[in-house]
Amino acid sequence: MSCMLGVVTVFCAPLPLYAKASKTAATAQPVSDGTSDPAIPYTVILTPTKHPELDAAISASSQLESLQASHAVGAYALAGRIRSDYDRVNIALESQGYYAGSVQISVKVGTRVVGGKDPSLPDILKALKKNQKVAITISSTLGPRFSLGSIALLAPLEKAAAPAQVAGPQTVKAPVLKAPASKTKAPPEAAPSIAVPLTFAQAVAQSQPVTLAPDERKAFDLSSGQPAVAETVLAAQNTLLNQLQEDGYATASVSTPVAYLEPQAQKLDIVFRVQRGPRVVIGPIGMEGLVHTNQSFLRNRLELKEGELYRPSRIEAARQDLVSTGVFASVQVRNAPPIITLPPSRTLMPGILQAMPIEFSFKEAKRRTLSAEVGYSTDLGGRLGASWTHHNLFGNAEQLKLTALVTGLGGSAQQGLGYDVYADFMKPDFLSKGQNLSVRLEGVRQLLYSYHQTAIIARAGLNRHVGKYWNLSGSLMGEQEQIKQFGDTRSYFIVAAPLNATFDNTRLTNPIDPATHGVRASLSITPSESLESGSTFFTLLSAQASTYFDLHHLGISRPGRSVIAVRGIVGSVQGASTYQIPPDQRLYAGGPATVRGFRYQGVGPQYGRTKYAIGGTSMDAGSVEFRQRLPMNLGVAGFVDAGQVGTGSRPGQGTLRVGYGGGVRYFTPIGPIRVDVALPMNRPPQGDKWELYFGLGETF
Repeated sequence: MSCMLGVVTVFCAPLPLYAKASKTAATAQPVSDGTSDPAIPYTVILTPTKHPELDAAISASSQLESLQASHAVGAYALAGRIRSDYDRVNIALESQGYYAGSVQISVKVGTRVVGGKDPSLPDILKALKKNQKVAITISSTLGPRFSLGSIALLAPLEKAAAPAQVAGPQTVKAPVLKAPASKTKAPPEAAPSIAVPLTFAQAVAQSQPVTLAPDERKAFDLSSGQPAVAETVLAAQNTLLNQLQEDGYATASVSTPVAYLEPQAQKLDIVFRVQRGPRVVIGPIGMEGLVHTNQSFLRNRLELKEGELYRPSRIEAARQDLVSTGVFASVQVRNAPPIITLPPSRTLMPGILQAMPIEFSFKEAKRRTLSAEVGYSTDLGGRLGASWTHHNLFGNAEQLKLTALVTGLGGSAQQGLGYDVYADFMKPDFLSKGQNLSVRLEGVRQLLYSYHQTAIIARAGLNRHVGKYWNLSGSLMGEQEQIKQFGDTRSYFIVAAPLNATFDNTRLTNPIDPATHGVRASLSITPSESLESGSTFFTLLSAQASTYFDLHHLGISRPGRSVIAVRGIVGSVQGASTYQIPPDQRLYAGGPATVRGFRYQGVGPQYGRTKYAIGGTSMDAGSVEFRQRLPMNLGVAGFVDAGQVGTGSRPGQGTLRVGYGGGVRYFTPIGPIRVDVALPMNRPPQGDKWELYFGLGETF
């Protein structure tokens, strides 16, 4: 006999099931079966099979289990639900290879127990007295687990034979799970109606065998003797189809497998129908849906070339790269048949002239957005502002962002209100792909206890991605500022050339999301020249690294739920002493970026026994933080920070300050909202007794 092999899809983690009753649907909804019968609440007991994956599949397939609280029904509909669960649970057994298993369902009404297929069950349920309990027990007899027998890869049947009557044992019934459609191929045409051969031997005799290349055989990875698990068989179908397409067979097809049951041998013989079709290259590339974006910009950026071998992975990478420009709400790509023939001069694959045209479809996002920014800490006070951004200024994904912030709204490190106003311009693919031009013009005023600063800053530079995780940038910066410190007011004009290298393999699409693995590191070298109030040349060196360890790797938590985060920072000024460089160019510590529990710039040399910080020429700090996710989008964190600032150029000097604390997190779709409280372990004179931090995203 033959059957279409299927699998029960499980949407939750396979956890062991225990023999206990589900919670009674006390808050059951009104009856939903279209009758006037009163709703019947019930409990479900799933008897464990000692196989966690099978238990999870049974739980997911049972309508009695999944609908008991949300879709209450009357007596006759409940009896029908019980009968349908026989087939549903049996499908779950077969999906794990138990083709000789059986399902038992018993219904306990008061002290009476009846079978789920008992013809009198509907009347028994209808005669229930008020508040009388119903308990339903589902159990399974597994029998032997079937294995895979012969596996045949055959060409499709060309002609439909006359439908034949199936004799012998009853045909196994199971749902068909189709492979998800690739984003890079056209929807498949409806297959002609073809009768399935009655036996495995007939199937092999009626069709030509298909021989796989070594890489295709490796991808298929299915062999006789494996447990007959539907998910494994269907996965082999998908991986083989993907490999064929990666080899350039754009119209390849691999049919849903047909299984031939051998009850005596406890095996399943499997037949796959495989059709390669022509091997093709990529043909003409079309683009539709563009309104404000220049097609020439996208074509220059596009990673695909006409004439290269057709590969879905390359097509998908090109699609994602176009999405990363930030100007589209969606980017879709599809095959655009029919297949055409290219001249030999237009193909990049000698001997392959047939080509599949490709069509990109774009839906542009809103070009202008308005956003708000708010933050608070007890040391820097409140921070409030707004930004206006144009995401596609000239049609080439140029971005212009205008921001205005009010700072210093209270705070123990502030002496008055300040502002931060700036304009950012970014042009992607400047001079070459992957290289961005960034320009900023900024006005700043901040009245810190350490110094008062009013400055105008201009900066322009290039940013370039290198490899998968590296990013390099270099810029030129000019700053005209006036600084008042300890009653002395001076003007400075600073020219600098910052050089930066960053590494990030945390693979987060949203930078505000908390990292659960990987490393982030940065290295900065900034040669600078101060041209007013005495000419001084100095170089600022800084390095920072953070890493994240998921305790799931130790087997003590679920993935991403319990994470230890570690951060280290070092900085040094070379070529000048503390008082030879402008106060804002010196190194400070304290606050969420370095040492929590101490106010901003509160770690390091102080002016006498006051709260006025002098700054230094070396700094080092480290943090260890434990982050725990909780139910209901909540989380908690605990941390210890330590750091010091010295007057020499070598880090590791100065008085070490240690802070500790904890906080709560509320996880939103845009990122976690963070509230932390930190205390100093060794508070300096005039230091704050505690600090409160409020913001969006983790501190590192």
